[in-house]
Amino acid sequence: MNSMRGASLIDTIVGIALMLLIFMGVYAAFQLSIDLVSNNKARIGATALAQEQMEYIRSLPYESMAVVGGIPAGSIPQTETVALNGVNYTRRTLIRYFDDPKDGLGGVDTNGNIADSKEIKVETSWTNLKTGTRTIALVSRASPVGVEQSVPGGTIAIAVVNADSQPVPSAQVRIVNASTSPAVDITSYTDVDGTTVFIGAPAASGYQIAVSKSGYNSAQTYPASGQNPNPNPGNLTVSNNQTTSATFSIDLVAQKTVRTYKAIETLTWEDLFSDSSKTATTTNVTISGGDAHLTGPVPYPASGEVQSNDLAPTYLYTWKTARWTDTKPASTSVAYSVYYLSAGSPTLIPDAALPGNSTGFTASPLNLSGISTTTYPSIRLRAVLSTTDTSATPSVDSWDIVYDRGPEPLGNIQFTMSGNKMIGSDGSGNPIYKYDQTSASDVGGSVMFSSLENDTYTITVNGTGIGYDIAESCQPQPRALAPNSNMTTLLYFTPHTANSLLVDVRDAGGAMIPDATIRVYKTGYDTTKTSSSCGQAFFSGLSADTYSIDVSASGYAPQTITNVNVSGASRSSAILN
Repeated sequence: MNSMRGASLIDTIVGIALMLLIFMGVYAAFQLSIDLVSNNKARIGATALAQEQMEYIRSLPYESMAVVGGIPAGSIPQTETVALNGVNYTRRTLIRYFDDPKDGLGGVDTNGNIADSKEIKVETSWTNLKTGTRTIALVSRASPVGVEQSVPGGTIAIAVVNADSQPVPSAQVRIVNASTSPAVDITSYTDVDGTTVFIGAPAASGYQIAVSKSGYNSAQTYPASGQNPNPNPGNLTVSNNQTTSATFSIDLVAQKTVRTYKAIETLTWEDLFSDSSKTATTTNVTISGGDAHLTGPVPYPASGEVQSNDLAPTYLYTWKTARWTDTKPASTSVAYSVYYLSAGSPTLIPDAALPGNSTGFTASPLNLSGISTTTYPSIRLRAVLSTTDTSATPSVDSWDIVYDRGPEPLGNIQFTMSGNKMIGSDGSGNPIYKYDQTSASDVGGSVMFSSLENDTYTITVNGTGIGYDIAESCQPQPRALAPNSNMTTLLYFTPHTANSLLVDVRDAGGAMIPDATIRVYKTGYDTTKTSSSCGQAFFSGLSADTYSIDVSASGYAPQTITNVNVSGASRSSAILN
């Protein structure tokens, strides 16, 4: 008997998959080989171009070994674009005097001539689509024929350090001076010690120095101008046979996000029982005459209940208290409890979240601060009215719920952020800050600064212009921003008043103290507030005057601050021991 067997669909799919895997592997290997060949070809071309330039320079007389705009100055281009074998290369040439340590460095040079030879560096770079920019570099030295000759001019020595005063290698240093002849415009990079030195710089003033590195902030000198007549640091001056040194600090940039909100506010939901518009349900209870009472006429039922509408605030921050007023003739009682919506039905908040809730409360006010706003984002009040005398009824005259709402994002808030680093002062001696910018939050109340240098930043607002004052800032202004860090600053705003006072309370270590009692007073004004979780309290609507501040907190010695001048948006800090 003959048996015939055909290939199944699964066999076919598996076979195709295996062939595809083999093909992809072969293709990947082929592509890798092409990349290797192309990269090696480009590297060979780069090396050839660098060697070509180096040999050309070494064929020149010693005096002609110099670049355009360099120190020393010559005719060799600093930067040029060269195409070879279909690859575009960038060739950079740097030539400068070199102080050979064999005969002593600087002032201890045995023959007094620190321009012992010339250092020649040629870099050729190209771009690879997969590996990015690649570079090869050749370095050589050339010595003068015969006895060393002194060179005119002075020496510029630049050091670049980070925020911890550690050297920053490979930082770009550009030196420009248009007043020399020929003009100087040379770019170099710091060595492993974070320094770069140029010997033989023409004696002149007005040397502009600019320091930068990818991912770092920049630093520079500044010319004197009408806006900045007293720059610091100013442009450098070079004198013959003198060394002009300067140190610049740069570090990895940081990110700062500013979020603007309406300040957390305390609000009250209230029902005076003028009608039933704020009532969800009633049983044997009538609302009339400004209260809720058992339904009449006599005899009254033994019990009844009333439930309020559900209160579900947007941007709920915390539940605070429930309060009520009632009338309870002899033989009557009213018990209050708090409910929440569960699957659309009112459900009693368990005693674990509100102890005693199942029994009911009779004493007002009732503390609700322990109720989680996440678990219970909406609540309602329930009152059970009871009587053992059918001729008498209790009544609920009013009730309310106090809660904190916020923070709600507040968009399009314009503010000014300034750093603490200065670059000079104006004609009146007022500081000119390196960073001093006006920005605004977006419609969602947020703005991000992605490339800030390490500094201490202060945010201020024009209350009159935007209609708001900063009522709170966690942490308080100013704030220090470290290199390569990510900081978020939360600002809370309240409607502007002409004069206000923001008081923050800290311990000796600088930590904020919440729940501190802050009293601000003068003749005709005396107001006491409690510091927030951020350790601050805001007093608005003040007059321009001198105030006193009493501050106290549990576990700390109280403090009194006198002669606090309030004018405009004012601030004061209290430190408790």
